Amino acid sequence: MEKNSKARLQPKSRSRSGNSGEKIASEKYERELARMQIELVKLQEWIKHSGHRVAILFEGRDAAGKGGTIKRITEALNPRICQVVALPTPTERERTQWYFQRYIQHLPAAGEIIIFDRSWYNRAGVERVMGFCSEEEYREFMRSCPEFERMLVRSGLQLIKYWFSVSDEEQERRFQKRLTDPTKRWKLSPMDVESRNRWVDYSKAKDDMFAHTDIKQAPWYVVDSDIKKHSRLNCINHLLSLIPYEDHTPEPIELQERPTQRGYVRPPMDDQTFVPEIHHDL
Repeated sequence: MEKNSKARLQPKSRSRSGNSGEKIASEKYERELARMQIELVKLQEWIKHSGHRVAILFEGRDAAGKGGTIKRITEALNPRICQVVALPTPTERERTQWYFQRYIQHLPAAGEIIIFDRSWYNRAGVERVMGFCSEEEYREFMRSCPEFERMLVRSGLQLIKYWFSVSDEEQERRFQKRLTDPTKRWKLSPMDVESRNRWVDYSKAKDDMFAHTDIKQAPWYVVDSDIKKHSRLNCINHLLSLIPYEDHTPEPIELQERPTQRGYVRPPMDDQTFVPEIHHDL
């Protein structure tokens, strides 16, 4: 069986920001992304056959590129095997539960990958900075989170944590672009605008979070995301390197000639309501 070692990109020289010197050409980016997505399908099939359980956390500042990377990881995968969890604001009932309780029900079963687009680390970030939790709740999270994650790892779950790091200047550029792009304006919420004003507070919260939760059993992996195409390829490449998958891609199926549908009479076409063909001449 083919191992995954051939799929990985060799690391390149890094600039001060962590990115290689020049922005990757679009053609090369698309080629590398397509190759890696094939490897992700192989990874998916191995997880399905092996019963492995993987939970991947995506955290980082607003507009850091988490969503775009998640989209590139999942777009070629089976949503029954690889699911994205992006939980809304907790309900009144959920606020009275043990903090980790609403996340536990989304953890993967055998043969599944669960991607958390933001996770229980909301408490160490936005809740801490915006005052949505008490000081006691925050301190208890910092004490219990490492033990919670060690418990998950001991159970056999592979926990992978990514932090997308974006510079102040690049985040501002992306915020400004969202203002002028109607398809992206929904991404700029009042909470995002407020986070823009609290850059230093979020930086301090992230530093404290790393100090308490960057543990050996589940370390934080930082993705330099000032150049989106680089960060996507680097993150996917790293993810592939963390799981020792083998190629279980099903062999091609040879389709036999379709049998004649004897005795079937199709209803008149005029009995059906069709979508107007406005663009049939384009």
